[in-house]
Amino acid sequence: MEYISVKDAAAKWGVSERYAQRCCTEGRVEGAVKFGRAWAIPPNAEKPADKKAAASDAEKTDAEELPDENKQAEPEQKLRQALPLINTPYKLGSVTESIDKIEDADTRNIALAEYYYFSGQSAKASDIVEEYLTNKDLALRLSACLLYAYANLALDRIPRARQALAQIRSTAEAVDESTPAIYRAYSVCVSACANVLLHLPLPETTVPMKQFIHILPAGLRLLALYAEAHHAYLKKQYGACVGIAETALAIEGELYPIPAIYLHLVAAMGYINMKQPQQAKENLLEAWKIAQPDDMIEAFGEHHGLLGGMLEAVIKKDYPDDFKRMISITYSFSAGWRKIHNPDTGHYVADDLTTTEFTVAMLAARGWSNKEIASHLDVSTNTIKMHISAVLQKLGISQRKDLSQFMLR
Repeated sequence: MEYISVKDAAAKWGVSERYAQRCCTEGRVEGAVKFGRAWAIPPNAEKPADKKAAASDAEKTDAEELPDENKQAEPEQKLRQALPLINTPYKLGSVTESIDKIEDADTRNIALAEYYYFSGQSAKASDIVEEYLTNKDLALRLSACLLYAYANLALDRIPRARQALAQIRSTAEAVDESTPAIYRAYSVCVSACANVLLHLPLPETTVPMKQFIHILPAGLRLLALYAEAHHAYLKKQYGACVGIAETALAIEGELYPIPAIYLHLVAAMGYINMKQPQQAKENLLEAWKIAQPDDMIEAFGEHHGLLGGMLEAVIKKDYPDDFKRMISITYSFSAGWRKIHNPDTGHYVADDLTTTEFTVAMLAARGWSNKEIASHLDVSTNTIKMHISAVLQKLGISQRKDLSQFMLR
């Protein structure tokens, strides 16, 4: 998505830069995005109507129209659903058929982009949602921005990912009491998901999820609970992480496959950090059972570094081809992840380790002994010692205790 500056827009519209800037601040320029203190404007954005002229026209219209008891009321605004595929309790193995049944064309396109992204086809997802990044409908726009951000992160198109993340922030900041409550709920949920997987702090203006979680549709409510569980994980509250995820899974009623996959994975993350690998394995296998029929493989690659070797211990042996695809996703996703996370947080996460070295280093940084890591990964203790030595050399450190400053937090 290309943008032009306020200066260029002002020249195009024949107005002053100050006027164009004020129109952006007042939300009168469709698709305008704020980056720091500057506004970026879509090149096809139309000149905002003069407020006084618009008000005068409205007064004339009101005066000309007399009450008509037989006149039908204007239809209410059509409220679309954000991330519709996440909100679909489709039968396993029939995801494409479920998408085809969605009547609204725009909603169906977003659902198709969700399918492409979660099945590891980021380029196709990005192509579909690009036209919706500045859509007037908030649900479509938020959905598109979230998918576009993560798809382009995986494609190593970091400026595009950053633009989409900025659009999510500006959209969230623009909602107010006049915004339909469900759209405000979508905004809070998407904002949380946009930040939590990147391990970025939530904006200070973000409304607490608990204020809106009860009005979210079931699928998005489960996704919001995943974000809450992941947030607890980042605070090293592993018991709370597991508790939130397991409770959400227990009360979900119908199976919503995509959020269920994410909830099982975050539960596995919590269990592995509590040194309960059997419970972690059970959740990982349940996530794979749900994902496999429709090839929903993306989430496994996204969470590889946080699963503490569970993919190696559980998936690699029985599903070698799928494991290779997961690792391929891991490399592309992690590379983009670090390019956003490292500079934004000031916390340097190692980017020159193999996936096996990263896994060993993560476990060692969390207090696992070489013997425990070897047993978990089903390799010899000497092999773990070799990996640790390689990691220390690559990171330029000499002590095992220093590993934590380079690992995911």
